Amino acid sequence: MKHWIEAARLRTLPLSVSGIIVGSMYALRPTDAIDTPTDVFSWKIFGLAMLTTLGLQILSNFANDYGDGVKGTDNADRVGPQRAIQSGVITPQAMKRAIVITSILTLLSAIALIYFAFGQTNIVYSLFYLVLGILAIASAIRYTVGNSAYGYRGYGDVFVFVFFGLVSTLGVNFLYSKQLDFNLFLPATAIGLLSVGVLNLNNMRDEASDRKSNKNTIVVQIGGVKAKKYHYFLIVSAMVLVLLFAILSEYRLDQYLFVLAYIPLIKHLSTVRKNQEPRLLDPELKKLALSTFALSILLALCMVSLIQDIVVNVFLGGR
Repeated sequence: MKHWIEAARLRTLPLSVSGIIVGSMYALRPTDAIDTPTDVFSWKIFGLAMLTTLGLQILSNFANDYGDGVKGTDNADRVGPQRAIQSGVITPQAMKRAIVITSILTLLSAIALIYFAFGQTNIVYSLFYLVLGILAIASAIRYTVGNSAYGYRGYGDVFVFVFFGLVSTLGVNFLYSKQLDFNLFLPATAIGLLSVGVLNLNNMRDEASDRKSNKNTIVVQIGGVKAKKYHYFLIVSAMVLVLLFAILSEYRLDQYLFVLAYIPLIKHLSTVRKNQEPRLLDPELKKLALSTFALSILLALCMVSLIQDIVVNVFLGGR
């Protein structure tokens, strides 16, 4: 059990649900007309969306372990904790079975999510989300598995941006509201860019070993110097987009407390700028993932005006 938990890479899970949290709390926010939450939010949808997303992330981690393991990409040159197949604690056959089981469980969770969101009506929406769910599962597996794995051709950034940014945030919000809110594109894009930032940081760390293994990530293709500039663009753009979202949403001063999450992000950028040895970037992976998760939590609290309630009730004695 210990080895399977390690293979699931729990440290990646908070990042994967960041978009779900933002998209869900946006559905719970007070409307412009009244200072009460909207009535479209559902805890069943929220729980199943979280479960489905966690399943996709764990599936992706298992598939990456398997794909990189059997291809020999995970070798002595790789930085960071040894993966399960690389270290020999889990066989490729056992991991392959785990991928199949996790795929089935994730699909069942997605079907339940679709049913509770749309019921027996809105067949077109249900079919669209079913296809989207199957594509997400297939994409999670094909990132490193197979001869045409797209992660080895530099398309991993696109997958992460689309599924962990746009689909995660906008997709889950649509399950509640049955409509697209274009204001939500801003934080959805921001979450996607930060998620790509985590992947880019991972690829910067592994540039040398990936190059030897013919894993042509964007970092391998453009080189370490340009990869740093790309990284600055991802993180800074995300921070600007969230600020723009707050301004357009006419947030009160207390609703800007999400900028507290910018402090570790700025420190992270400083560390990346000063770094001369990519292998030393490994600790920054966790920091960036948790900073993104913290930003999503703070932004979600600001959306539903809970920050103001906490200040009033805890610090001002309910006045």
